[in-house]
Amino acid sequence: MSSGSVLLLVGIGLATGLVSGLFGIGGGLLLIPALIYLVGFTQHAATGTSLAVLLLPVGLGAVLEYYRHGFVDLKVALVIALAVLVGGWFGAVLANQMAGPYLQLAFACFVVCVGFYLLYGALRQLSWI
Repeated sequence: MSSGSVLLLVGIGLATGLVSGLFGIGGGLLLIPALIYLVGFTQHAATGTSLAVLLLPVGLGAVLEYYRHGFVDLKVALVIALAVLVGGWFGAVLANQMAGPYLQLAFACFVVCVGFYLLYGALRQLSWI
C-alpha cells in the first residue's frame, strides 16, 4: 500500500467519521461509494469492509459523546443491536447470493428513495410544499 493510498484511506475515514458523528450515517452513504469509486472495490468487498470498519470506531467515539450528553438509551440500543445482529446476518447471506451489479443497483435505488423521502420531509416541515 503506497503512502498515496494510505492518505486516501485516511481521508475517506475522516470524512466518514465526520458524517457518521454528525448525521448518524456514513457506512452506506459515504464509505461504500468511496471504496467502490475511489479505491476500486467491488460492491461486495466495499460492503464487507464497511461493516468491519464501522464495527467499533463509530460506536465507541460517537456513542460516548452522545451518551455524555444524555442522548443514548442503552436498553433501546441493546434491543435494536441484537435485532441488527440477526438482520445483518440475513442481509449478508442475501447479498452474497446476488451478483455485484444487481447489489449495486439495489443499493443505488435504496439511497435515492431515502434521499427523496428526506427531501420531501424537510421541504414539508419548511412549508415549502
